[in-house]
Amino acid sequence: MNATLDSIPVLQSEGQILAEVNGCLGLITLNRPEALNALSLAMIRDLTTLFRAWAQAPEIEAVVLMAAGRPGKPAAFCAGGDIRFFHRAALEGDTSLEDFFTEEYALNHLIHQFPKPSIALMDGIVMGGGMGISQGCKLRVLTEHSRLAMPETNIGLFPDVGGGYFLNQCPGQLGKWLALTGQALAAGDAIELGLGDVFVQSAALPAIVEAFKFKPQSSAEHVVATVMERVDLAPAADLPALRARVDQHFSLPDVAAIMASLAASEEAWAQQTHATLLKRSPLMMAVTFEQLTRAKTLSLAEDLRMERDMVQRCFHLRPGAGSETVEGIRALAVDKDHAPRWQPARIEDVSREAVLAFFESPWSADQHPLRDLK
Repeated sequence: MNATLDSIPVLQSEGQILAEVNGCLGLITLNRPEALNALSLAMIRDLTTLFRAWAQAPEIEAVVLMAAGRPGKPAAFCAGGDIRFFHRAALEGDTSLEDFFTEEYALNHLIHQFPKPSIALMDGIVMGGGMGISQGCKLRVLTEHSRLAMPETNIGLFPDVGGGYFLNQCPGQLGKWLALTGQALAAGDAIELGLGDVFVQSAALPAIVEAFKFKPQSSAEHVVATVMERVDLAPAADLPALRARVDQHFSLPDVAAIMASLAASEEAWAQQTHATLLKRSPLMMAVTFEQLTRAKTLSLAEDLRMERDMVQRCFHLRPGAGSETVEGIRALAVDKDHAPRWQPARIEDVSREAVLAFFESPWSADQHPLRDLK
């Protein structure tokens, strides 16, 4: 590893982010495997520091983003943001929760705008915040273990980190279906939908990482070729066969109509999808539907500003334990009773006014925390 001290900035996350330089390559490892590499605020700050520094460093021509694993355990690139922190911070009124979302969304934008080749090795679970830091990479590498999802409605949240932007790029109504259900995608379907680029066997990853760390990396082209020479044929995609069904139901004008349509169908897929939606927060499904509708015409920066408004409302419209998000996290990850008490409990009782409140920005344009995103 022939790094110069100037190439690696000082990091703050106490080893949760590892940075190395080999020739022209900057290598970043998410190193919180016991938490499935879920993002902490310190990790977000270190990732921001590295991407900003390496964007400006002429000796760095490419960046790789990867994740540490746990021996003998399934892989996880990044399971999302640290939701237990969200729960605690919301109940305690910890203002670092505000910093988390502002800085995370700014990081998502920074990665999308990064001016050099960036590669994400998306082995295993890639959910929520993991999608946020990988979707902006130029080469998104999937394996047979990859499982991509935006499962936020399961915790009373919405698909943030730019989800309104990148899910809308999926064909037909598939993005809306993914947003509302939180359905996980395997590699073949993720590549088919444009959420991944290439497939490699997980057995090939150690050789790729070994090359990145220890073999000469003389140019960005060489870094990319290190992956591309091991690319394999992606598994067949299942979703094209489902596309017509998804479009039929999820093109309807609101969530209540979608659920009624699914309930009226005798197909097993429709019944299973309806059962999934019955477990989600009715309010946040309606908010998510509105998010995806509005984001169709937005740039990434505009979408992230909208999502920053929305997440502020998630924790402050009904503060503390009254928050739909706090309740969803409680049920899934804190008490683990898997019995969230959604308010309201039925989609029919979600008012238009309650949904629109999430889209009223608490900031003027010149005071918005993400006003500088272009």
